[in-house]
Amino acid sequence: MTAYDPHNDKFLAPRSRYYGHFSPANLAFNANLQEFALRVNTLCGLETGGKITSNDAYEEISNLWYQLSDSYTALGLRKKADGE
Repeated sequence: MTAYDPHNDKFLAPRSRYYGHFSPANLAFNANLQEFALRVNTLCGLETGGKITSNDAYEEISNLWYQLSDSYTALGLRKKADGE
């Protein structure tokens, strides 16, 4: 096994700065959104490469979407106008 190299994290999973309206909730959701995008990208690559089935990729992406939606609600970002 190779030694941990923090530069690999920046290369494989770069994080972008948050330029929106600052609040702790917005910043936390942005981090969750970037993690969601990274994981979806990874799943798409695995499916395209034949490592997982389309159904497995769909199910995992669906689960990730519900987690992201739950975090949006838990952070208090969902407004009454959003359909609730």
